[in-house]
Amino acid sequence: CRHQAVSDRLVADSSVTELLTLGDLQYDSGTLAAFQTAYDPTYGRLKAITRPVAGNHEYNTPGATGYYSYCGAAAGDPTKGYYSYDIGTAWHVAVLNSNCGSVSCAAGSTQEQWLRADLAASQRPCVIAAWHHPRFTSSLNHSNNPAVSPFWDALQEYGADLVLNGHVHNYERFDPQLPDGSADPLGIREIVVGTG
Repeated sequence: CRHQAVSDRLVADSSVTELLTLGDLQYDSGTLAAFQTAYDPTYGRLKAITRPVAGNHEYNTPGATGYYSYCGAAAGDPTKGYYSYDIGTAWHVAVLNSNCGSVSCAAGSTQEQWLRADLAASQRPCVIAAWHHPRFTSSLNHSNNPAVSPFWDALQEYGADLVLNGHVHNYERFDPQLPDGSADPLGIREIVVGTG
């Protein structure tokens, strides 16, 4: 594992001011002890600038309590796992919880309604959304995730620019696409960064 070497480079790079992680931060079950003994000595050194996303492996510990205990307030309300923040004067970032069996992702759910209200209130011209399970993927080991379609619908309606996902253990960059997956320059670009 190269976590130490890669995190050493990030720690040494003073231009790194934000670290957006895309879930599954600590295999296999995201216990607090695992975060403290494995994650903390490497990427934990960047904890003060980390904006975490909850992955499915965090939820292998009931309620993802290890993740929420370790990440603290940066991970948002532990009963929700979604939050937003701004970067500079241009970007608004909505971090969502795609563990839909634990926090509903459905149209009309509290999370989806929160997303719509958050996007409507944002004054930033550019929007990034981040969650763990990709809506679209060409992976042979994972499939497209229609459970997060309400996120994509809301983001499309509000003119979001970019979706970042993890989960799938590969790297993919899609052309802008509409909620049905059809290519369209007015759609949203999705980047799957499941390469660690």
